[in-house]
Amino acid sequence: MSLRSASALVLACSVLPAFAAAAEPLTFNTHVRPILADNCFACHGVDAAHRKGKLRLDTPEGAYAARNDIRAIVPGDVEKSELWQRIISPHDDEVMPPPESHKPPLKPEQREILRRWILEGAPYQKHWAFEPVSVPAVPAAPAVAKAAGGSSHPIDRFVAARLAPRQLALAAEAPREALVRRLHLDLTGLPPTPEEVDAFVKDRAPAAYDRLVARLLASPRYGEHFARPWLDAVRYADTHGLHLDNVRMIWPYRDWVVSAFNRNLPFDQFTIEQLAGDQLPNPRIDQLVASGYNRNHLTTSEGGSIEAEAEMRNTADRVDTAAAVFMGLTANCAACHDHKFDPISQREYYSLGAIFKGLADRVWDGNVRLPGPIAVIAPEAKTQSRIDEINAAVVPLEAALRARVEELVKGKAEKKYTKTPITYEVVWAEDSDQSRARDFGQPAPAGKWLEGPAAPVAGGKRALRLDGAVGRPFVYSTGDITLVVRREVTAFVHFQPDAENPPRAVSLEFESEEKTVRMIWGDPQAFGPEIAATALHAGPLPAAGQYTRLELTACDSGVREGKSYTGLKIAQSNGSAWWDRAGAVIKSPSASDDPLLSAAAWASSLRANARFVEGVPLRHDIKYLIGLSPTQQNEEEKARLARFHRDHLYGPRRAAVEAEAHAVRRLLAEQIHYELTYPGTLISRELPEPLPARILIRGQYDKPGDLVGTAVPAFLPPLKPAGERITRLEFARWLVAPEHPLTARVTVNRFWQQLFGAGLVRTPGDFGTQGESPTHPELLDWLAGEFVRGGWNVKELVRLFVTSRTYRQDAYASPALLELDPENKLLARGPRFRLDAEVLRDQALALGGLLQPAIGGPPVRPYQPTNIWEPVAFGGSNTKTYVQDTGAALYRRSLYTFWKRTAPAPSMASFDAPSRENVCVGRGRSNTPLQALALMNDVQHFEAARGFAERLLLRTTDDAGRLAYGFRSAVARPPTRDEAAILAADLARHRGHFANNTEAAARVIANGESKPNAALPIPEFAAWTMVANLLLNLDETVNRN
Repeated sequence: MSLRSASALVLACSVLPAFAAAAEPLTFNTHVRPILADNCFACHGVDAAHRKGKLRLDTPEGAYAARNDIRAIVPGDVEKSELWQRIISPHDDEVMPPPESHKPPLKPEQREILRRWILEGAPYQKHWAFEPVSVPAVPAAPAVAKAAGGSSHPIDRFVAARLAPRQLALAAEAPREALVRRLHLDLTGLPPTPEEVDAFVKDRAPAAYDRLVARLLASPRYGEHFARPWLDAVRYADTHGLHLDNVRMIWPYRDWVVSAFNRNLPFDQFTIEQLAGDQLPNPRIDQLVASGYNRNHLTTSEGGSIEAEAEMRNTADRVDTAAAVFMGLTANCAACHDHKFDPISQREYYSLGAIFKGLADRVWDGNVRLPGPIAVIAPEAKTQSRIDEINAAVVPLEAALRARVEELVKGKAEKKYTKTPITYEVVWAEDSDQSRARDFGQPAPAGKWLEGPAAPVAGGKRALRLDGAVGRPFVYSTGDITLVVRREVTAFVHFQPDAENPPRAVSLEFESEEKTVRMIWGDPQAFGPEIAATALHAGPLPAAGQYTRLELTACDSGVREGKSYTGLKIAQSNGSAWWDRAGAVIKSPSASDDPLLSAAAWASSLRANARFVEGVPLRHDIKYLIGLSPTQQNEEEKARLARFHRDHLYGPRRAAVEAEAHAVRRLLAEQIHYELTYPGTLISRELPEPLPARILIRGQYDKPGDLVGTAVPAFLPPLKPAGERITRLEFARWLVAPEHPLTARVTVNRFWQQLFGAGLVRTPGDFGTQGESPTHPELLDWLAGEFVRGGWNVKELVRLFVTSRTYRQDAYASPALLELDPENKLLARGPRFRLDAEVLRDQALALGGLLQPAIGGPPVRPYQPTNIWEPVAFGGSNTKTYVQDTGAALYRRSLYTFWKRTAPAPSMASFDAPSRENVCVGRGRSNTPLQALALMNDVQHFEAARGFAERLLLRTTDDAGRLAYGFRSAVARPPTRDEAAILAADLARHRGHFANNTEAAARVIANGESKPNAALPIPEFAAWTMVANLLLNLDETVNRN
């Protein structure tokens, strides 16, 4: 016998008793794969580019294959299996894992598992999560029934099947007070009132528990509570997340999620509407809102950003999120190379990304509030119906207009082009509103636009009457367009002095980016000697009784060719006069030089805040594109701008299409009105042609490789033949197809995690080979199958969970059980865990009588320490400074708190809430001193304690009754005698302190914006506030058990 063989025998004998004691059948997925995945697959797995020694251990073909007459695994023979020999080798240059991997040697029990597996023939299994969902039979053995306490509930039977071999059984049912509190917190995120507890405790009918479950599932608070983990997963937030981290208006998507849970929208439809609601036939407004799921990624407006890099980041974020949320896969590992542990190649990763390459939102969205595409949401059904009508009607009208314009363009192209100058007149002001006048720091002139017999007009129906001195110029704006001087521009305005009180002088001047010269009619000294020294004198003031057209050429005013101007500045020195019809005569050498004829020049000349141009309403998407430089616009966007310009602003040729253009303008104006009146939200739209998708070598944006088409990973069910494009809608339907092995398992697991504190798979974002195996694999598959067969009914799934004995168990663990199963993986007791950040705050507000019940709407900004946002903000950010709300907004549910990605609310972050910069399918639970400090001293919690105290003081005059009611409000059960004595002693201590320190008492009850009850004695009020604060900080209050 060789030394190596002898050592193997000694090792095997030493560990055999320990392993045999477990008496557990050996399976590859449960026992062997985790060892190989942790220690071997990184070098001998899926990733061919980094595979060592050309050895692959994740497939039987690779493991059994001979290499130079050596086989890694010889089924049934450990002596000839090189894998085993390397594992037990005492030599550093032979042992596996090698020392340079920085992995410790395998433990004896791990070695024994591998030895026994090889001896049993080294059978492989496909990774459990990639196998089709099985349909296991519900265990029915007598021992299982006994361990389940006689329960026939399927969940209890599957759990008991693991308990029975260990001589364990389900724990007794939790006390009814604990059950009612558990259910309220788990299904609504809010505690029950003592009255609700009493009603349930007294109702001993067999159906009492089921009725309670039904009532809570029907509560609108259910949707709010269940929406929160989903919003974590899809990284919903109220800001863009990068650079300026400005406000992003997408809260209607959050409200849609709440509504979807409350409406019990089937999860398959829930998935489809989010990934591809815009691609459904004739999508409803709520389905478009749902498609905002695709817009939850981080975006930037940083000037130094590289578009290719930002686009790569956006697409990767969408792939990583969809893979984690719906399939429980760590797909991001394949961005740089083939996944080292799971069968996802780099090509497949970028093929998944190609599915999202058709989304029409921009890489650079300017960090604006509503970067397109958007949808407008009206609260009234009638108004929403009208918005939908407009959206539908505009499309064919614009198509007809486009066709007519194309005819004109084609006709023009067929004519011989000449360089004949074009002359036309543009009117900036006629029958204008006073708001069109603006000046430079002074109030607008005290004039009125009048009409009627007493108001002479030069055109239209109204004229502007100015009385008194207008010493500084006001401006007739060119509208929302900046014009560029090419050859000759002559500005004009019609002027008529009052016969009885004419002005001393008037002047005209271009509003331009450079210094210009005034032209004065009348007394040159009227505007002061400094102006008179540089002005041009046009002559005397025109005669009264009729309009005179005052003109000023750009040449005379000093505006050089190539410079821009945005209006005509007019000044009047004393007296009274009529002003009307201002504008310019423009001579342009050719259409391509004319901002009103050239789309590129037109777009680049517009102001960023334009709403209308030449009477044409600007849609959000056009406004956004105008704000981009030509280098930032892609070809599709340039074409869209050109189409809009041709369709609506085709210069002097506009008359030929005026009928069609007017119909479109009328609808667009109404559309703009609704956009300004009602909230909008980010939605998804598809480009006419998707952007090309390429493999990025090493995941680097500047190293593009081969082009790839859309595809799904080959280890999953096929979707379409190679080469055929997969739409988002097809991808979404594929995810929820009955044969998909992952989506139902992953979803069921996350809902289990929400109610039990930990999932059946404790790595909810990793169902791959590096993730944990399910603690109860048959139960997971049975639940997944029932979920699909039941129509993806979430409320029925939740009902199934909470009606089980497993859920209703007492959370108490005996020392022996705690030692055997410290993490409760066997589910032999009820779950106990700390409440999440939002639930802690909402519970405090509810107990304090402060919680506001309103559902939905814009995010709110409750109390927050100062100087949290400023250190992480850029100068131009509109979230640089936190402005706290007032009134009812301070007491809304935490779900509605404004979520700034670069600085989440401290009260949330302290209790492990994510930043929502990335996908989060499971929060951690830490225990830090900061948490205790926050619960005791945070103004929101302390104000809630004061409200809680006020409720107790107004309830009764009996101290014992108040303390008992307060304790029951906080933890649902009555206090024990010792607990009641401790509370009474604490109250007496605080009474004694505040009786001699009224200033301190006043400070205690002054916390928060809500006003303390002035009828209550301040020292007594303060003492009860401190007791209430203690109740809010009890271990039993901040935990759910």
